[in-house]
Amino acid sequence: MTRLFFINGRIVLPDGILEGGAVEVFEGRVVKVGPLDGATLIGGSLLDLEGGTLVPGYVDLHVHGGAGADFMDGTREAFRTVCRAHARHGTTSLLPTTTVARHDQHLAFLDVCRRLKANAGLRPPEGARVLGAHFYGPYFAPEARGCHPASSVRPPCPAEYEQYLAYADCIATATVAPELPGAEEFVRNCRARGVRCNAGHSYATFDQMEAALSWGVRHVDHLFCAMSDRARLRQTQTFPMRGGVMEATLFFDDLTTEVIADGKHLQRELLLLAYKVKGPDRLALVTDCNRALDGPDGDYVFGPRDGGELIRRQDGVGVMPDGKALASGVVGMDECVRTFRRLTGVPLPEVIRMATLTPARVAGWDHEIGSIAAGKRADLLVLDEALNVREVYVDGTRLG
Repeated sequence: MTRLFFINGRIVLPDGILEGGAVEVFEGRVVKVGPLDGATLIGGSLLDLEGGTLVPGYVDLHVHGGAGADFMDGTREAFRTVCRAHARHGTTSLLPTTTVARHDQHLAFLDVCRRLKANAGLRPPEGARVLGAHFYGPYFAPEARGCHPASSVRPPCPAEYEQYLAYADCIATATVAPELPGAEEFVRNCRARGVRCNAGHSYATFDQMEAALSWGVRHVDHLFCAMSDRARLRQTQTFPMRGGVMEATLFFDDLTTEVIADGKHLQRELLLLAYKVKGPDRLALVTDCNRALDGPDGDYVFGPRDGGELIRRQDGVGVMPDGKALASGVVGMDECVRTFRRLTGVPLPEVIRMATLTPARVAGWDHEIGSIAAGKRADLLVLDEALNVREVYVDGTRLG
């Protein structure tokens, strides 16, 4: 294979920006990052960044669909459609994320996920790499289900989840509302099989979240969304006022979290609060994107077409048909990066870290992806001055 040298641009590293350096790539991996060395460049293929910015490929922990498809459609073609769509927006690795659905639909999803993860390195890349599943629904608190269909929300049951955990080799993360009966056993069984655990779609109290930490929960889904806080818990207990999932997430240093940075779910002050308290090493950007990515405004099905929930794409976000509640995102990670940077003014290396190295670490893949460093996979993006994606490389291969 030909050695590739990315030159004539700026290179975003986890702790700063390298101006005028070079990145050497061979056999799908980064070989060297450093100052431009004319002698080293001999015999390689030069890729001129033309003043652009080279960043690691984005990593999305929480994504449901795109380009008309949802991972819960449960077919290889749906998975590939979504992965190709998000690659166009700079995502080179992702966790296909389930919704609340029937048992058989989750099994079909997991079967496809396992096969595509196993084959990811055996063929030229077509789109974003499948790191493993984010088993997200159905173990939610019913009152915190958000846009997920109510009929299939349920607590974890060993007879059911043991069938899911037979696919533990392709499940990266699993979400549960900690207050549900059986939640502790579910988390402990996940952890025993190497599956990382999240809290989400939960009205748990601070004390219940503290207990969940002791079981092995280490991440919280979409901060500020579908979760309890002091005001919500006061509706069931006048005094003393209690903290909920939100307060626990901000308080416990052992908990990482994520924000949907589309500018529609959260205003500037909430993004800044999350960044100030958690910092770029414990805060990830996610899209929570549904099948309406790159589609026109109108009605879509969230989750599987058979039994999913009707939602609407409107004004750059997903909403419920009555327009009174949010229903996931409709933009790619490139838009989230641009939006977080524009609204907060956070330095570019830290914004990029929250879309790359931090989510890679949450998913357990930071040894392979998430930064431009020797030995890591050559998942790279070329951005223009406005942070638009110009070129996408997965394992050193440019995607068309």
